[in-house]
Amino acid sequence: MSLSTHVLDAMRGEPAAGVGVRLEVAADDGWKVLATTRTGADGRVRDVLSGHLTRGPHRLVFDTAAYFADQGIDEFFYPEVAVSFFIADPAVHYHVPLLLSPFAYSTYRGS
Repeated sequence: MSLSTHVLDAMRGEPAAGVGVRLEVAADDGWKVLATTRTGADGRVRDVLSGHLTRGPHRLVFDTAAYFADQGIDEFFYPEVAVSFFIADPAVHYHVPLLLSPFAYSTYRGS
């Protein structure tokens, strides 16, 4: 059905706007890019790739280095965050949030 995400900047306590997001699917020779996008002003991507998801391993890759650079933060630990997950039923909605700071991140399956 659909996949959404949102990124919250835990250090600033606000949505992380403009974060580059790449959706990939596992392939025999590595990862294949399915879509690229950016978070909006509210830190959200409401529909990464509607209707084209398949059962199996996927991952969202967040370009945190560019986001931190845009925020004037030059000291951080994770230049990108790759969140791997398994789509068991492509007919349901998946939401994958990311809480981000320069030296830590967390994620979970949202609703």
